[in-house]
Amino acid sequence: MNSRKVVNLFLKTLALGGLVGLIVSFFVNVSGAYTENLQPFNFIGLLGVMLFFIGHGMLYSAVSQTGFFAYLYVHRLGLSIFRSFWPTVQIVLIAFVLFDLVYFPYKNAEGEVSIIWFILAAFALFIYGWIIAKIKAKETKKHAFIPALFFMVVFTVVEWVPALRIGFVGVEFSLIMVLTLLACNTYQLLILHRLHNSPDKKEKIAK
Repeated sequence: MNSRKVVNLFLKTLALGGLVGLIVSFFVNVSGAYTENLQPFNFIGLLGVMLFFIGHGMLYSAVSQTGFFAYLYVHRLGLSIFRSFWPTVQIVLIAFVLFDLVYFPYKNAEGEVSIIWFILAAFALFIYGWIIAKIKAKETKKHAFIPALFFMVVFTVVEWVPALRIGFVGVEFSLIMVLTLLACNTYQLLILHRLHNSPDKKEKIAK
């Protein structure tokens, strides 16, 4: 994969992040940001709010892309260190991360939120990752399933949770963030093999 394809992937993922961040913000309506500019109608204010959420989406997209390239390095490193045991190590890490995703938020909530909600959130993330991993394996090879599931679960949580722990985002922004991360992670994972297999424009011209 040459630099042209890398830049193209970066820009498209960045645009996707901005779009998802904007769309999700319509439904979340953080602190009534849209309502304040619709009643009465304030075009400049409304435009500013939209650009704000697009910017947030792009920021989360950049986090996603950093995590994706880190994953590619970790995957190669894991193969070289653990060799045939690497899939088993990934499964253990997936289970460990899902447990942490339930235990620590529940502990921090101090009983104010039922543990069922944290279990459902972790389960939803796992099921979504499972579906994307199945698609990846179907489009490439069977042994791509576990690495794909590992990326969708572990790296999404790694990208998302630190911001929550330091109080960088509230509940509404955390929803925008995780959905943007999932969208960008999904896109990068499913487009990677297509970029490897697709010939560059210059190559097509040469043929």
